[in-house]
Amino acid sequence: MRFVGIDPSTKTGFVVIDEHGQVLREKEITGIGAVDPKRMRTMIVDLMAHIQKGDVIAIEGYAFGAKGQGIKFQYGLGEGIRMALDARKLSYIEIAPNALKKYVGVTGWTGEAGSKKKLAGKEKKKAVMDAVYSHYGYRHRSDNVTDAFVIAQIAKDTWELVNEDLLPSNDRIMPEYQNEVLNTILKGAI
Repeated sequence: MRFVGIDPSTKTGFVVIDEHGQVLREKEITGIGAVDPKRMRTMIVDLMAHIQKGDVIAIEGYAFGAKGQGIKFQYGLGEGIRMALDARKLSYIEIAPNALKKYVGVTGWTGEAGSKKKLAGKEKKKAVMDAVYSHYGYRHRSDNVTDAFVIAQIAKDTWELVNEDLLPSNDRIMPEYQNEVLNTILKGAI
């Protein structure tokens, strides 16, 4: 069984893990050239070359309300990936950007009550990368690949929760924040 995590961005994170959470494939996809639509199209072709029938796929959802130069690209790429998956009749789970962070215990804030500071940019990315290492012992130089790893873990854990009657007893106890994310995903899928 393979679980795929996709973090669509100008440098798209792509990770495949097995049923034990071991990384089978990790890659940052950038496409060919710097001009669209060629760059975007080649990114999608590269990504789809690594996806197999039967994969359990999760993709990071849109960051609604986000601003910046690359947001139109991210929306376009995200739709392109979804269309490519649909063309191959492959289903996928949407993972909200905040759910990804919450899954590894990152709230987006640092400090004690009364003097909290909102994390942004590189600080937030570093907090997520550190939390991923703390939870899973996984580290990658790319925050996009790191995000894709978490997305793949969410795909695996969601699949296991849905199919728990098919699996041998798994006494793994998850933190409450992970249970909340999985329950939210499952409520949206029903």
